[in-house]
Amino acid sequence: MLCRSFDFICAEDARVLIVGTMPSVKSLERAQYYGHPRNAFWPILFDVFGEAYRDDYALKQALIRAHHLALWDAAACCEREGSLDSDMRGVVYNDFDALYRVCPHIHTVLCNGGMAHTLFLRSGYAGNRHVVRMPSTSPAYTLSYVAKREAWKTALLDALFEQEAPPAK
Repeated sequence: MLCRSFDFICAEDARVLIVGTMPSVKSLERAQYYGHPRNAFWPILFDVFGEAYRDDYALKQALIRAHHLALWDAAACCEREGSLDSDMRGVVYNDFDALYRVCPHIHTVLCNGGMAHTLFLRSGYAGNRHVVRMPSTSPAYTLSYVAKREAWKTALLDALFEQEAPPAK
């Protein structure tokens, strides 16, 4: 089955990019990033920023923008049966240069899991940005919610308060 990612969500002043792989079947059905009810992504973000979790996609998108973030998947499209990242074939990468033109201050990329990290590095769009492999928020990754939240909290807050790297000479 041919799967297509969604458009990026961003604040123009974004400093941190969060990269996934490709939306799950449930996310594609719901037409929203991290739409599977057991994925910890949105609850973690709401927790990190001290807000009560609400399952309202407009509020989720607003949370991304309010905290100087951008969100996109490494893959623009791929062939995949089911939702497993390991089943992705024929990956076509998103054009991150287009995102960087809209959000030129992105200095850190947080990859949601190992496959997102691998795909993003293969895409060739890392440039001089700091790229970090984060624990997957997927329910298939069995690390506890608390451990996932703490890892994401540390990485997000460190990256948001880090000074932007000076332009390359």
